[in-house]
Amino acid sequence: MSTPDAARAHQPVVRPEVPLSVLDLSPVGTGATSADALADSTALARRADALGYRRFWVAEHHSMPAVASTSPGVLLAHLAASTERIRVGSGGVMLPNHPPLVVAEQFAMLEALHPGRVDLGIGRAPGADPMTAAALRRTVEGLGAEDFPAELLDVLHLLGQLPAGRAASAVTQRLRATPVPSGTPEVWLLGSSTFSAQLAGELGLPFSYAHHFGTGITTTAAEVYRSAFRPSAVLDAPHLMVSASVIVAESEERAQWLAGPSKVMALRLRSRGALAPIETPEDASTLLADLDPVQAAEFFAKVAGTQIATTAEPAAAALRELVERTGADELIVTATTHDVADRIATLEALAAAW
Repeated sequence: MSTPDAARAHQPVVRPEVPLSVLDLSPVGTGATSADALADSTALARRADALGYRRFWVAEHHSMPAVASTSPGVLLAHLAASTERIRVGSGGVMLPNHPPLVVAEQFAMLEALHPGRVDLGIGRAPGADPMTAAALRRTVEGLGAEDFPAELLDVLHLLGQLPAGRAASAVTQRLRATPVPSGTPEVWLLGSSTFSAQLAGELGLPFSYAHHFGTGITTTAAEVYRSAFRPSAVLDAPHLMVSASVIVAESEERAQWLAGPSKVMALRLRSRGALAPIETPEDASTLLADLDPVQAAEFFAKVAGTQIATTAEPAAAALRELVERTGADELIVTATTHDVADRIATLEALAAAW
């Protein structure tokens, strides 16, 4: 006999014109392990799949106790096998950390295993401190921003998606990623700057902008991307996805309470440059109460922790405003909470309201 929750999980959700997707960092809460966090990501992906979200992306971070998603390719293989329909992808693979051939072969294999469901989102930042990045790459060569465009072209060549008029490096021109799939992963460029926006446009790639970083230049980056766009074999017109950090609860007070840990995380990241495991809402409330109220108000006015923390309808309205302001073709949402149940509740409420 199916439970009400099981029946609800299989109810179809009407898909909006602008689809919603999910970005997950496999956050590790206090008192939990990385294995717990990865199991939570699996549960979240399954629920997103059932609710009709378009994509489920995981990020690459290293040497951070708060984040378990160190190897997107490995995690994506598991998530794709654990879900039925949803596209799975990297949000993103940090290209400076890896030789282009390694990235291309990993995602060629994922595409061969799960054809038509794989996204390769590529980022320019290392997602790690310099020592960790050098250890991953086994050399400091290729870690600079100036090397990124050439290495991106190498990945595109290896996957058979090199734009017309562009050339891969001399060595890479003689290679091709294997296994050779019947199709290719959907390659996205990720960014939080106008540099990535410009490059994505020039190469005719879909672009995902990290609005949840709170850079304040989201609209500018969107305009730069569209102005720079040149049609390619994969896109006739610009295709922009914008991220937002969202927590939805049954009341405004509850949503703000659940957002407390994200505020503590933002504060620690800015002051210490590191991410500790995510506090419980109770502990976060105590820590935040000890801050100077004026200084705290000034800080969180610039770095919100969570951009949208409210009930379902106001949250959906805020996301619609973001679409109107940026002209986004898709939205991808992320939530930082101590418990996965609260992230699942956010996805359920948004799916219903959107």
